[in-house]
Amino acid sequence: MQILEISFYVVVGIQIVYFLVYCIAFSKKQAEKQAVALPVSVIICAHDEEENLKELIPLLLAQDHPEFEIIIVDDRSNDGTFDLLLTETGKDHRLKMVHVNRTPPHVDTKKYALTLGIKSARYEWILLTDADCRPSGKDWISAMSTQFSDTTQFVLGYAPYMRKSGVLNAFIRFDTLVTAIQYIAFALLGRPYMGVGRNLAYRRSNFLEVKGFNNLLNVTGGDDDLFVNRHAKGSNTAVRMGAASLTHSFPKTTWKAFYNQKVRHLSVGRRYRIIPRFFLGLFMITWLLSWFGGIGLAFFSEQYYIILGLLVLRTIVFTITTQVAAKTLGERFEGWAVPVLDFIYAFYYLVTGLAASVTKKVRWKN
Repeated sequence: MQILEISFYVVVGIQIVYFLVYCIAFSKKQAEKQAVALPVSVIICAHDEEENLKELIPLLLAQDHPEFEIIIVDDRSNDGTFDLLLTETGKDHRLKMVHVNRTPPHVDTKKYALTLGIKSARYEWILLTDADCRPSGKDWISAMSTQFSDTTQFVLGYAPYMRKSGVLNAFIRFDTLVTAIQYIAFALLGRPYMGVGRNLAYRRSNFLEVKGFNNLLNVTGGDDDLFVNRHAKGSNTAVRMGAASLTHSFPKTTWKAFYNQKVRHLSVGRRYRIIPRFFLGLFMITWLLSWFGGIGLAFFSEQYYIILGLLVLRTIVFTITTQVAAKTLGERFEGWAVPVLDFIYAFYYLVTGLAASVTKKVRWKN
């Protein structure tokens, strides 16, 4: 029993160290860069996204940025996406359509569509988002472009999900925040390992130089995080935080849909570099052991009051970390819900993590 108790103390200690490191990373003041209004190519891949594009296109065209273009890749849509884009591209020269009739065999559809969009871009800086995303305001492009510089090749942004009622929505936003705390904190500390395609910028020339998604074309997903994982470094990666730089996405409305999405994302993580995989794995394993080990020891250990006290301390530190990170990122997250979602997350991650480790085939869209 004593060995188990000591092991628990170590596990909780590791968790608290992680949280403190994350908190410090988000507390550091970002270096101000000379804002240069560089031209930007915004690229969106769309498969059956007619209704979303009707809302998104006006928001993008209304962006307050001196020079930009919007490229929408119609990826084999079955609805009215093609006709909508045909009409809209005739109204504004900044809007351009790339149409995909078919995808070559054994090639991931989204990577193929995205590659065609990037190749057709006029400008050096590519800014990515999705059809079901909405920029936080008219300054989104300009906000992200403030981090562009001669030495920068990647700019990581944050893309939270829209706030709605219900436990599922709160949990999705919590999961997204936890993920962002990790990948943005690591980037701030000079160890970038992923980004999200809902809000991500990089250089067109760099994409073409490394042959884009070479060696990843047959992998479903990873057009964002795997690409960043393979080519981003502390010396060439910047982070843009703050409300003006956000894009908000529509969250899943069923637990099943969210579960499938999460399994798809986690399955790609198996292809990360060894070092980030180790640190991410250690973080999540100690998270699970904190709760499962703590609950078990609280029932059987004579030192139950110490066990429970450490769990409370861990939860307090974690809650403070989420609030500091959310504020820095430009969002607000209800602190009172963090302890409950923290507890649920351990069970949820155990299930999805196991499923992702054995899943062999996932898909983006048909």
